[in-house]
Amino acid sequence: MVIGFALLVLLLGSVAVQSWVLLERLVGQSRSNSELALALTGEVQALAERTVDLERSARQSLVLDTPEFRLRFAEHLAAVRHLVSEIEAHQVRPLSPLLDAWRRVAVALEKGVTQGASQNELQALIARLGELNERIARGSRQWIDQGNARLLAELDQRRLQLGGQMALTLAAALAVAVAMGWWLVRPVRQLDRAIAELGRGRFSGQIRVDGPDDLQRLGRRLEWLRAHLSELETDRERALRHVSHELKTPLTALKEGIALISEEVPGPLLAGQREIVDILTHNVAALQLQIESLLRLNAVASEARQLNPQRVSLRRLFSDAVVRRELQCQARGVTVDLTVPDGDAVLDAEKLSVILDNLLSNAIDFSPGGGQVALRVQRSEGRWRIDCIDQGPGVADSDVERIFEPFVQGSRAAPVRRQGSGVGLSIVRELTRALGGSVRLLPSAVGAHFRVELPDEN
Repeated sequence: MVIGFALLVLLLGSVAVQSWVLLERLVGQSRSNSELALALTGEVQALAERTVDLERSARQSLVLDTPEFRLRFAEHLAAVRHLVSEIEAHQVRPLSPLLDAWRRVAVALEKGVTQGASQNELQALIARLGELNERIARGSRQWIDQGNARLLAELDQRRLQLGGQMALTLAAALAVAVAMGWWLVRPVRQLDRAIAELGRGRFSGQIRVDGPDDLQRLGRRLEWLRAHLSELETDRERALRHVSHELKTPLTALKEGIALISEEVPGPLLAGQREIVDILTHNVAALQLQIESLLRLNAVASEARQLNPQRVSLRRLFSDAVVRRELQCQARGVTVDLTVPDGDAVLDAEKLSVILDNLLSNAIDFSPGGGQVALRVQRSEGRWRIDCIDQGPGVADSDVERIFEPFVQGSRAAPVRRQGSGVGLSIVRELTRALGGSVRLLPSAVGAHFRVELPDEN
C-alpha cells in the first residue's frame, strides 16, 4: 500500500511540478516580452520626437549658420544616436538594416550641415529620416506582435502537451489504484467466501488466501478453523451413528420381547398386564421414531453441505410438490392454492423439494377439514420469497422462539393425529441455511404463516 500510494504521489506530483515549472517559465517569458515591448515602444517614440528636434536644429543651423545652432544640432544628433544604440541593444533583427540606414542618413545630414549643403539636399535627407522612423516604428510593432503570437502558440502547444501528459498520468494513477484495489479486494473476497462456506457448514474445500502477509496469516487461521470444524463434524456424525446403532440393537430386542409378551407366548396376560404391555409398545415405537428422526436429521445436515444448483422451471417444481401431497389433501379435504410465476430459476431442486414437502405436510395436517393452504412464490429485491399459509390453529406465542428446534412439535394440537417427531421444521431451517436463505414464522391472524427466502442465483 505504501508503494502504491508513493507511485500515485510520484505520478500526480510530477505532473504538478511540470505544470508549475511551465507556468513559471511562460509567466517569466511573458513578463520579459512585455518589458521589452514597453522599452522598445518608448525608445522608438522618443526617436521620432528627437528626430523632429534634429530636423529643426538642422534647418536653423543652415539658415543662421552660427556656432550656437551648430552646437545645438550636434547635441540633438548625439542624443538621437544614443537612442538608436539603445534600440540596437535589444537585438531586434528586423530593425538592424533600418538602424544602419538611419545612421548613414544621419552622417550625410551631419556633413551637409557642416559643409553648407543646399536646402533641397538637406530636405531630402530629413525626409529620408522621417521615412526610416516610420519603418522602424512599424517594424517594432510587427516584431512585438510576432513575439506575442509565438508566445501564444507555444502556450497552446504546451497546454496540449500538458493535457496529454495529465491524461496519461491519470490513466496510470487509475491503473495503480485498480491494481491496489484488486490486490487488496481479492484476498478480502476470498476471506468472505471462506467465512460464508464455514457458516453454511461446508468444510470440504481447503481455504487459501493470497495477498498481503497479514491476510495470508488470517487465511491460515481460517484453514485451521475449517480443519478443526470438519473434524468435529466428522466426530459428531460418527457419534450419532454409533449411538443410534447402540440404541437400535437393544431396542430391537426389547421390541421383539414386548411383541412376544403381547402375543401371550409366555402365557396369558391379565388386564393390568395388558395395559402395561400396551404402554411399553407405544413408548418403544415412539423411541424408535425418535432415533429414526435423529438419523434423518443428521443425514439432512450432511447432505446440506453438498449443493447442486441447476436451472429448473418454477411452475413445474412447485406443481410437483403439490401433486406429491395430493393423497394427503384428499384425505383431509384440503385444497392448495398455488401462485407461482412463469420462468426458470437456478436452484437446488432436490433440497427445495424437501423444504416444500415439509412445509406442505405440516400445513395440510394442521388445516381444518375443507380448509385451504396458500403457497405463493414471488421474486423481490433479488431473492425468491416462498410463503406457506394455512388456516389451522397457528403457533402459540410460547412456541414461536423454539418452533424450528429439533423434536419441538408445539403446544397446539393438529385436528388429526400425527406420527411426526418434530424434526420437519428443523430440516427446513437446515436446508434453507445451506441454500444461503432464511426461514421465519410471520404473525398471522389465522393459522401459521411461514416464509422462506432464497437468493436468486441468476
